[in-house]
Amino acid sequence: MHTLLVLLGPTGVGKTELALRLARRYATPVINADSRQIYADLSIGTAAPTPAQLQQVRHYFVGTLAIGDYYSAARFEADVLGLTERLFATRDTLLMSGGSMMYIDAVCKGIDDIPTITDETRSMLRQRLADEGLERLKAELRLLDPDYYAGADLRNTQRIVHALEVCYQTGLPFSHFLTGQAKARPFRILKIGLNRPREELFERINARVDAMIEAGLLDEARSMLPHRHANALNTVGYKEMFAVLDGTWTLPFAVERMKKNTRVYAKKQLTWFRRDDTIQWFHPDNADAIEAWIDCQLHKDAQQHKQ
Repeated sequence: MHTLLVLLGPTGVGKTELALRLARRYATPVINADSRQIYADLSIGTAAPTPAQLQQVRHYFVGTLAIGDYYSAARFEADVLGLTERLFATRDTLLMSGGSMMYIDAVCKGIDDIPTITDETRSMLRQRLADEGLERLKAELRLLDPDYYAGADLRNTQRIVHALEVCYQTGLPFSHFLTGQAKARPFRILKIGLNRPREELFERINARVDAMIEAGLLDEARSMLPHRHANALNTVGYKEMFAVLDGTWTLPFAVERMKKNTRVYAKKQLTWFRRDDTIQWFHPDNADAIEAWIDCQLHKDAQQHKQ
């Protein structure tokens, strides 16, 4: 039976190195499930795999989009399902690794069938966002779809705008299309969650932020100034560096704020993942135990298939 291994966990926990080890062991490429690493020219701020790591194992969805390209969890779902269909033709096991909650759920559970948005509607909402600002659009969403508004992440510009796009496109509330029903997949999914004690994780996050600064994150952000309003840059790291470049914050202040915001995001990821009781959790240093668990599951499946 075809099996998709899904390696997930909070930012900074140590997914990249373990993904390389698992990819080598199970002779599989890595399907990247990080919604920011998919964009080119953001290698420092997204902690993307290094050129050396990319040479070790084939990676998909790393640096494949331009900053201004539109992308979504729904498109990721379609792209990954198409890719897995091709790759499973020559192997039984594949590995997907990342920490973007919506992207992982899109592949594992499916995205609700949302109507396609026309370029005209999308352009109109983008222009309104630029002219009127997010607060005005949030107020409108509250009137058009109070049910979705009540549970929405009101800081996520892309989701607010997309919900309004659907409202305008269809004349129905966005929440009308959200069924929450998981879709069947033609492969088995094994989820391996990575976590560390909180203080250990936070120390790693702080150290990684320092390493990003030393590697030239400020210069990387400077090169992105012409694209600063792109959704790909609406994320921790670039927002703080833009504040430095604007003269609003000093670099030391921005670095501390970046560390704090990254820690907050890691907690949000863990809260999301802990709702899923199909995840088997491990400390990242227990690679042998992780491989033993995977081997056991694969062997068990092979035995059942023979019977």
